[in-house]
Amino acid sequence: MTEAAQTQTSFSPRVFSGIQPSGGLTLGNYLGAIRRFVDMQDSGIETLYCVVDMHAITVWQDPEALRRQTRELTAGYLAAGLDPARSILFNQSQVPAHAQLAWIFNCVARLGWMNRMTQFKDKAGKNAEKASLGLYAYPALMAADILVYHATHVPVGEDQKQHVELTRDIAAKFNHDFGTEFFPMTEPVIEGAATRVMSLRDGSKKMSKSDPSDASRINMTDDADAISSKIRKARTDPDALPSEIEGLEGRPEARNLLNIYAALADTTVAEVLAEVGGQQFSEFKPKLADLAVAKLAPISTEMARLMQDPAEIDAVLRAGSERANALAAPILKRTYEIVGMVGA
Repeated sequence: MTEAAQTQTSFSPRVFSGIQPSGGLTLGNYLGAIRRFVDMQDSGIETLYCVVDMHAITVWQDPEALRRQTRELTAGYLAAGLDPARSILFNQSQVPAHAQLAWIFNCVARLGWMNRMTQFKDKAGKNAEKASLGLYAYPALMAADILVYHATHVPVGEDQKQHVELTRDIAAKFNHDFGTEFFPMTEPVIEGAATRVMSLRDGSKKMSKSDPSDASRINMTDDADAISSKIRKARTDPDALPSEIEGLEGRPEARNLLNIYAALADTTVAEVLAEVGGQQFSEFKPKLADLAVAKLAPISTEMARLMQDPAEIDAVLRAGSERANALAAPILKRTYEIVGMVGA
């Protein structure tokens, strides 16, 4: 057994993950994250799910839009099946320990580590010098989000795996520097048929709420007609669907729609191909549209209901923040003691 594995056994299993409220929820958020959050709350492991509003402001946000999007994301959590009685649901800014531990980690993380973070390069683009310091340093805040609860598992998409690996590096360096085994070696959890949902207009690009084309994505607020229409108009190629996975090579749009179908149907792409292999997209798309409407329309309806009562949403976040604070406070206090802060 490795040293990391030996260390891990001393921590009670705990799941943490979060989503930014920086725009409308998409099918990608649901299949790649929220639905897995729901599954994990039934695993018997303690689960914390966060609206990471502090991450959202690493790029400028309109304050009113941020408030609305925070509530909308929370409504999405609830409508998809997250239960405040079984999971802790809260927004990041209401637990000050996230920011406090992030400063400690800013002093542990190395510039070279941050310079290797591909997400900063992607988001900053050619204007890196004009990007906020928060955008550059946010992987340290993400590490604090996770480790302030001693979370052992983080369900993430492939694009966030690098940040969980950085979290492990920060935990290992903190433990080494202070001669302790205080922080766990958190494990990323990446699984499922649609952990990376692609654009309906371009199978080589991730489905994104920032894409200027609304037709590129299914929004979790879309009604049944919009969901069906977008799937029927999704970009495809002229060939029939193959019967084997190998036949999807070089066909990103076909693979994306099949991934979505498999994820919504709780099956595998291989099993879907065994059923629909040889069909044209004109026959397959209506099946996918019907399945998507059956699975997603009830969620959008419940989200709309919840958004009519923001006080109900705020009460859920407030109660969750109190529970999260209670977990984070002793971990932060002990961190301060280890570092040498007087009065901790």
